[in-house]
Parts: sequence; C-alpha cells; structure tokens
Amino acid sequence: MKLLPACCLLLFALPALAGPVGAPEPELRDRLMAAIKASDSFADKYEAQVWLLDMSSRLERYQPQEAQRLEFLRLVHSEAKRAGLKPEWVLSVIHIESRFDRYAISYAGALGYMQIMPFWLEELGEKGSNLFRTETNLRMGCTILRFYLDKERGNLVNALARYNGSYGRPEYPAKVLDVLRTRWAAFE
Repeated sequence: MKLLPACCLLLFALPALAGPVGAPEPELRDRLMAAIKASDSFADKYEAQVWLLDMSSRLERYQPQEAQRLEFLRLVHSEAKRAGLKPEWVLSVIHIESRFDRYAISYAGALGYMQIMPFWLEELGEKGSNLFRTETNLRMGCTILRFYLDKERGNLVNALARYNGSYGRPEYPAKVLDVLRTRWAAFE
C-alpha cells in the first residue's frame, strides 16, 4: 500500500524541466562537468547547528527520519554554497519540484529531488550516474539553477522560470517564491 502515494505523486507531478528540452548550451555543459568533479560549506559549527536545527524542524513532515533528514540538509547546504546559491532557495525549488520525494518522476521524465532531465547524463558522458542519487541530483540541479541565475544577471524570477522551462510565465517562479517566503526563509 505504500506504493499508492508514490503513484499518485507520479500522476500529479508538476511539469518540471531543469533546463531546455533541446540541445544544451555549451557553457552549461561545462559548468555541470566541473560541478560533478568538485565538493564544506558552513563557516563554523555554531552556524551549522543553528541552520540544521531550524531547517530540520521544517523538513520533518517530508522526511521523518532524523539522520536521513540531517544528511539531506547538509548536502543541500553544501551543494547550494558550492554553486553560490542560498540553501533556502534550493529547498524551495525542491519543495515545488518534488515535494522532497527522492524518486519523483515528472510527466516529462525529469527525475529526483530537483527534477533533472536524464539527457544531461548522456550529454556529460555520465550514463552510469543515477539522478536518484541525492548528491548527483543536488549537484546538477544547483549548477543548472546557478547557470540560469548568472544568465539572468541575478534575476531570481527569470532564473526560476528558465530552470522550470517556463520562461515568460510567472506561475512557477511565484510558487517557488511563495514557499520560500512562507516555509523556507531563514531567520537572519
């Protein structure tokens, strides 16, 4: 019976595309290759404890196992910082893209937490990689989002629309920014 919720998620998955469906841009391909080869992100232990505790309590409803939740948050923070993104932005994208379902599959075939299109693995010569592997999915998703943020000269709304493949339409960025404001914004 545990398969039923997963099947329902597949049926109602958002139309998520991390990047365009056509040929990838060479610069983005290069960034993804560099990101695959790289990888910690907290300035000190106190900052880590505060952030992890705060975000862990927010994430608990989606990931009830504490050890798994904390490891996931550590990876999100690390990959977001490596890409020069705010971790809360990444959590907001994941919230909308997959509702924190590691095995989410969109109707378009995008996979995992950040809904990465599988063509990227072939494009990067990483056919053996697994987009359901948390590290791989987060690294690629954060790199793609950073690329679009740079392309849009820091305009997060446009970068989010490009990430989702909905450039020119405000619905997806509005959803991500709303969940950022209401659930994931860190107290600074």
